[in-house]
Amino acid sequence: MAAEKLAGAAAALGIEMKVETQGSIGAENVLTDNDVREADGVIIAADKDVALDRFAGKKVLSVPVADGIHRPEQLIEQVQSAAVHTGGHGLPAGGGGGAGRVGGKERSAAYKALMNGVSHMIPFVVVGGLLLAVSIALGGHSTPKGIEFDKDSFWFYVNTLGTLGFKLMLPIFSGYIAFALGDRPALVPGMIGGFLAADAVNIYGADANAGFLGAIATGFLAGYLVLGIRKVKVPKFVQPIMPIIVIPIVSTLALGLFYIYVIGQPISWVFTHLTSWLNGMTGSSAIVLGALIGLMIAFDMGGPVNKTAFLVAVGLIGTNNAVMGMAAAAIPVMPLGQGLATLLRRKLYSDQERETGIAALFMGFFGISEGAIPFAAARPAQVIPANMLGGAVAGAVAGVAGVSDSVPHGGPIVSLFGAVGGAAMFFLAIAIGTAVTALTTNGLIDLKERKARRGGDGVAALIPEPALAGVAAGVGGGAGAGAGAGNEGAGDEVAGDAGAGAGALAVGAAARSASAAASATAPEVLSGYLTAQTVKVQLDSRDKGGAIREMAEMLASTGNVRDVDELVRVALAREAQGTTGLGEEIAIPHAKTDAVSVPTVGFARSAEGIEWGSLDGTRAKLIFMISVPEAAAGDEHLRILALLSRKLMDAGFRGRLSGAGDAAAVLEVLGEIR
Repeated sequence: MAAEKLAGAAAALGIEMKVETQGSIGAENVLTDNDVREADGVIIAADKDVALDRFAGKKVLSVPVADGIHRPEQLIEQVQSAAVHTGGHGLPAGGGGGAGRVGGKERSAAYKALMNGVSHMIPFVVVGGLLLAVSIALGGHSTPKGIEFDKDSFWFYVNTLGTLGFKLMLPIFSGYIAFALGDRPALVPGMIGGFLAADAVNIYGADANAGFLGAIATGFLAGYLVLGIRKVKVPKFVQPIMPIIVIPIVSTLALGLFYIYVIGQPISWVFTHLTSWLNGMTGSSAIVLGALIGLMIAFDMGGPVNKTAFLVAVGLIGTNNAVMGMAAAAIPVMPLGQGLATLLRRKLYSDQERETGIAALFMGFFGISEGAIPFAAARPAQVIPANMLGGAVAGAVAGVAGVSDSVPHGGPIVSLFGAVGGAAMFFLAIAIGTAVTALTTNGLIDLKERKARRGGDGVAALIPEPALAGVAAGVGGGAGAGAGAGNEGAGDEVAGDAGAGAGALAVGAAARSASAAASATAPEVLSGYLTAQTVKVQLDSRDKGGAIREMAEMLASTGNVRDVDELVRVALAREAQGTTGLGEEIAIPHAKTDAVSVPTVGFARSAEGIEWGSLDGTRAKLIFMISVPEAAAGDEHLRILALLSRKLMDAGFRGRLSGAGDAAAVLEVLGEIR
């Protein structure tokens, strides 16, 4: 979606681009060195970390994938004033207008690290889960100990492979969170921390495993620990072995021992006390106990809270099978609910999430709750509450209906083995819980996106306005190029050549036009918004504020300005949020306000130049002022900016504009803008 929006916007603005996508099937339409070399700028619309080394020397703008969908025109304008990436993995530094980051909307490094972990974990969840599900369906049989297999049978080995895939899931998740933060030296401590979170019970005899929430913690701890160690100054002779020996060993020891002695103790305490408390609840109301069991089952999917509820239910098999019935009804709700959510509101999810949703439905049927972990890891604030609500509803319905289960397993599959009493109500409990989870998940995601869109309007002032500093001399008039990566597990793509993908996009150079033939009459400039009345050959003012007021008063001479003071106030407020000094001795102050009745554009020169805070340090000598009423603040505003952008990229045009002798000559040069 982001690719299509960006490509469509570029085509409408007459800008060439190329799009590279980096999705679940790998990179497509990959940018060549020539593409990057000819690009004027790169937009990366991605929710995970993207290597930027190949874009050194290019203007780079990094935004969330959602901005590529909702704000493509603005991004194309903003990239032209973005900071130049000087090399390395991170984004170019800089603030204010034209920085490589878009105000507060740039995804944090922590969010991108989390998504990096999710994207690498998903294949293990899908492969492991489906192998387990198939083996259970075709080779498993019900026993008092749960679903088991004939040892050394074909399906026994299929199940073993699926179990191995699941064992690797959390180490991979934790490891690649750490990798995104601390690069290769963080991979080892991150993965070892993930193993501890996944299987501390068997590794060193802990009372409970920490589950996927613990894996998130170890991933971030490993990543930030490595970043901290890197800052330590060491002798030169030690530096070569730091990333391959010293950092991995020190960070692994520190994280591993910290987990065992610090993190593991509270988890054991929680596990012990939750077990005692829940055992004391077994004589209470069925609806209360069912809701409580369901909440705990759904909370952390394999963590200490989930395991506490499950083991209490298993311990009561033979004396109170109803408690296991509550747990069995809640176990499949998370994957079934998340899978159903991707089917009900497909536009809220990326292709990879929709594919994972199908696998989650399959896993849910076989009682494999881990199928929901990728969704919970990617959107914990939306998914975990929805899972808990659905699990509580399923557990409560099963409790009220007296559903029972005589084997320590959950999901619809146990009913097919004849282990469930009250099968009809068992399926009804699962169906209701699944529907609640799906509807709640989509509702919360939709609410978040609506707030983000409203916030986009509210924080528009905090985002650098479309600036046109893509005026780099010597850029050939040809195709642009772009690159980036998308949100693995939440919509990853990269943007570029009027055609596919989304995520990173390089805006190509607009066509250079030769000098227009002189016209006998004054040419119409920018649809008549810029006229002889709004041209000033030499500004009297020596500072930014004075220049903006002088130009506002010039615009007022047309009769299009209702309130000069308000126009000046809005323009200065815009400057306070980020300079409109674009470099190459150009500034384009602009204001969207109903202090003007129709779009009006002015141009003025300053021989000495005015300090405008431009990124390249040049003083502004060519100044355009754009003022548009609120009603025209969308398409018309962007059209004016696009027309100016194409022409200001031409160094020859700028030279002619600087050298024009009088207002008539200036207007004639401006008439080249088409």
